Amino acid sequence: MNSDHPELNACRDTLARLIAFDTVSERSNLAMIDNLATILEAAGARVQVHSDETGEKANLFATLGPDGDGGIVLSGHTDVVPTDDQDWATDPFEMVEKDAALYGRGTCDMKGFLAACLVMAPHFAARNLRRPLHFAFTYDEEVGCFGAQALIKTLSRQGLRPSAAIIGEPTLMRVIDGHKGSHEYTTIIEGLAGHGSAPDKGVNAVQYAARFVTHLNEIQEQLKDRAPPDRRFDPPWSTINVGALHGGIAHNVIPDTARIDWDFRPVQPGDESFVHDAVQRFCETELLPVMQQVHPAARIRTDAIGEIAGLMPTPDNEARDIVMALTGANITDTVAFGTEAGLLQEFGLSAVVCGPGAIEQAHKADEFVTLEQLSLCLDMLDKLVDHVAA
Repeated sequence: MNSDHPELNACRDTLARLIAFDTVSERSNLAMIDNLATILEAAGARVQVHSDETGEKANLFATLGPDGDGGIVLSGHTDVVPTDDQDWATDPFEMVEKDAALYGRGTCDMKGFLAACLVMAPHFAARNLRRPLHFAFTYDEEVGCFGAQALIKTLSRQGLRPSAAIIGEPTLMRVIDGHKGSHEYTTIIEGLAGHGSAPDKGVNAVQYAARFVTHLNEIQEQLKDRAPPDRRFDPPWSTINVGALHGGIAHNVIPDTARIDWDFRPVQPGDESFVHDAVQRFCETELLPVMQQVHPAARIRTDAIGEIAGLMPTPDNEARDIVMALTGANITDTVAFGTEAGLLQEFGLSAVVCGPGAIEQAHKADEFVTLEQLSLCLDMLDKLVDHVAA
């Protein structure tokens, strides 16, 4: 058992305040961002708040130490997933402590990491830092990493180039240097309605959607044969999942529209074009010609809801090396879930994922993080203070 870090009580109190902000992705995060800004400004950080086009969401980017490039980014998202239809034992937005664990929506995903960063900010500020230390807290990670994409555009406009990012998603403080991409799509099939007694006079969108889903399953099997030789991911191949199929209104009505929600998690760049080409070819050569024989206006459209890059393991990774030294880890690992790390890697930063809590607790009722995990995270940040100090 890890001994308690001196800032653990402060971290617990800070986390309780963060949990009280209902920052489910469909709602505003401005109140929480204002609170984060106040705390970091009090610690001496230079804080920027950048709103989205609606004015209801915002990113925070704050800096301690010198200006300029080459900084280290502590990165996390402020939004959480909904609690609707989940059977919580307590109010999900009121943190509860039980058996050395803290319960509440976002405790591990990922306000625990944010709380640890906030309580350690004065310790960074008290030292003479030889390189910038940034805090990047974003909106809408859970629904497409939209905040991170906007933040990258902001940093690009400002001409600022940090060099390393530590993304504090829940990994049980394991060092993660690779994860799959997360691409989410919605395919809309538009056919022709009619009476169920005359199926040949309509274009049954649900039946064509079923054929589309069957083809996705066939592509999934082909992806297994494309698994890279290093097999670092579990499973080692790119995956496809059909999350929902919607269509139809009654037993005796030919449905004129259907919607398939599906996602694709690539382990290597070439699989993206492989899947896109296979889907397009099937629609254009197998489905649409038959549909349009009956109804020339029939169509199939696939919309990208979000295409988040994976974090690709690389031989040279400063962020990974720093966190391994800070935590004493001698191995790294990969995970199947997605984070903002891949976007930051694409922007040119080295990136690593390491944070308190278990992903198995995320998105579930009675989400929790243990005090031991928070203490380990505080230990890592404490050592980071020495690493960046002159």
